Amino acid sequence: MTIHRTACLAAVLSGLALIGVAGCSSPPRDEGRRPPQPAAALAATPTAAPFGRVGDTPVQLYTLTNRNGLVAKITNYGAILTEMHVPDRSGRLADVVAGFDTFDGYLKNAPYFGAIVGRVANRIANATFMLEGTRYTVAANDKPHHLHGGTRGWDKVVWSARPFDTADGPALELTYVSKDGEEGYPGTVTAKTVYTLTQANELRVDMEATTDKATLVNMAHHSYWNLGGLGSGTILDHELTLHADRYTPGAPMVPTGETRPVTGTPFDFTSGKPVGRDLKQTGLTPVGYDHNFVVNGDPGQLRPVARLKEPKSGRVITLTADQPGVQFYTGNFLDGSLSGKGATYGQHAALCLETQKFPNAINVPAWRDQVILRPGQTYRHRMIHAFTVEP
Repeated sequence: MTIHRTACLAAVLSGLALIGVAGCSSPPRDEGRRPPQPAAALAATPTAAPFGRVGDTPVQLYTLTNRNGLVAKITNYGAILTEMHVPDRSGRLADVVAGFDTFDGYLKNAPYFGAIVGRVANRIANATFMLEGTRYTVAANDKPHHLHGGTRGWDKVVWSARPFDTADGPALELTYVSKDGEEGYPGTVTAKTVYTLTQANELRVDMEATTDKATLVNMAHHSYWNLGGLGSGTILDHELTLHADRYTPGAPMVPTGETRPVTGTPFDFTSGKPVGRDLKQTGLTPVGYDHNFVVNGDPGQLRPVARLKEPKSGRVITLTADQPGVQFYTGNFLDGSLSGKGATYGQHAALCLETQKFPNAINVPAWRDQVILRPGQTYRHRMIHAFTVEP
């Protein structure tokens, strides 16, 4: 691989300091040092290749590569991030998101691997809600609750795509028009997602939506991460920090409006700890985390959400976002029946950090305004995954 033959990387493998693009040197960041950078800039223009078909509609796979050799692959089916290749402390690239080798894998009951989920991410209790005096019933696809937009949510449709270059790096804009009544929701919604792979080694995900009638919108990006690389084992040794002093308990996984402090509970990640340390104390079956945390700071402002490190590789994700909550899920329902890209997805093979509005917000008076979108308003959601390495 060309990236491993550069002069900068040779210096890394000889035991010198981590290296940047300019002059083969780069100052460390507060949260960790940048991954090794190749000396030669790579082409930034996104590329496209056929990936499959849904009926008569072709599906494409787009490849974004930044100057440092990081690679993101995204399909316009479900706006799915299918691959994300980032280096470890020695400069070795690995794909760190769960997914499949072929398009067919995403069509066969994939558990939202890498997708943009909507119209409403997470759960709506008992698959029903009131909006402007009308009761709506939506699919109970996580019985008795509604999950991630229903039977055919936005993860299972073909989005229109426009690849382009930006000053920050290559980008892909994806657009989907969800018709009035789709999956039981009112209003025609135009949704947009822009993935940008920046030259600063960030994967930026920008989501927005508008509507012609009052409706609900709560979009979320649903990648399953394993920073050791696929097939490297479980995520139980990953070290996680959550910038969240409170979480929203529910029965089970459906918050009712209460928030509780994490102090003294298995849900306290404020100082950072291995994911598996208190896993068995969460009370869920299957065992693990599947909980919404209240992100510290002002909702609507871009702020720190989480920091995830895999000790063996040194890979780190620092996540910032502008949403009130983050759903932390440890792949509890993965059971080894799915495999792809050379990995078998057993329990806890990967984890999700899904920034979003609170689950079941529409049925909680204090939260319902979070998820209601009206004509003339624009829903916006930004999340930034910054990739670094540590010794």
